[in-house]
Amino acid sequence: MEGTYMKSYSPWITHLYNFARHKLAMGSLILLLLITICCLCAPLLTSYDPIAINLDAINKAPSSEHWLGTDKGGRDIIARLLYGGTVTLEIAFSITLLISILGTLVGTIAGYYGGKIDNLLMRLTDFVLIFPLLIFVIVLKTIFKEASILVLVVSISILSWGVCARLVRGKVLAEKVNEYITAAISIGCPPYKVILKHLLPNIMSTIVVQAILIAASMITVETSLSFLGFGVPANVPSWGNMISDAIRPQVLSHQWWIWLPAGILITLTIVAINFIGEGVKRAFNPQQ
Repeated sequence: MEGTYMKSYSPWITHLYNFARHKLAMGSLILLLLITICCLCAPLLTSYDPIAINLDAINKAPSSEHWLGTDKGGRDIIARLLYGGTVTLEIAFSITLLISILGTLVGTIAGYYGGKIDNLLMRLTDFVLIFPLLIFVIVLKTIFKEASILVLVVSISILSWGVCARLVRGKVLAEKVNEYITAAISIGCPPYKVILKHLLPNIMSTIVVQAILIAASMITVETSLSFLGFGVPANVPSWGNMISDAIRPQVLSHQWWIWLPAGILITLTIVAINFIGEGVKRAFNPQQ
C-alpha cells in the first residue's frame, strides 16, 4: 500500500522519502548542517579574532574566558575552529564541485562518442590517475612560497577527477545501449540534447553519490597537506593547520585542547558525509 502511494509522486520525491527513512543518514545530515551553519555564523558566535596574536594568553588551558583554551599564539581555539571550519569546508566543497564537473564532462564525452575520442580521453584519465598528487603539490608549494588557497584548490582538482571520469564513462556506456537513447538518436536528436536530456538525468544518482564521497576524501586531503605544511597557508586558520600543531610532542601529550577539538570535528564531519552518501545511494537504489 505504501509503495503504491509513493509511486504517485515524482521520482525525486520518492528518493527524498527513501532518504528520510534512513535514520543514520538523516542524523548525519543534521549534524553536518549544524557544523556548517556554526562555521558560517562564526562572527556571531565568537568575538575573538582567529589570527590575532595575544602574547598574554599563550597556551592557556580551557577556562571561563577561553572555553577550549588558546594555542601557541594566544589565539582562541573556538574561534579558530569556527573560522577554520569555514575554510576547510569551502576548500573541500569547491574541489568536489570542480572534480564532479571535470569528471562528468570527460566521462560523458568519452562514453558517448567512443572510438578515438574515448581512447584519447581515457589515456589522459590514466595519466591523471597515476600522477602523484602529493609530490605535485609539494613542488608547487616549493616554487610558489605563498601559494594561495585558489592555487591549492585548482591543483588538487585537475589531478583528482580521474576516478569520477571512469565511473561516469562506465554508466554512460551502460545507458547508451538502451532503447530510449537509440530512439532519440534515430529521430535526429543532436548529441548535446541526448546527453543533457536523456543520459545525464539517468546517471545523476551515480554522480551525486560520488560527489558526496569525494567531499569526505577532500577534507582528508586538505587536512593531510596542511598537517605536512603544504596545504593552506600557515597564517590562514583551518582544521588541518590546527592539527599540525600536534607535531610537537609537548602539544600532543600535554596540550590536548590545541589539536583534539579539531580532530574530533574532522572525524565527525567525514563520518557524517560518508553516512549521507550511503543514505543517498540507498535512496536511489532501495533494493540494495
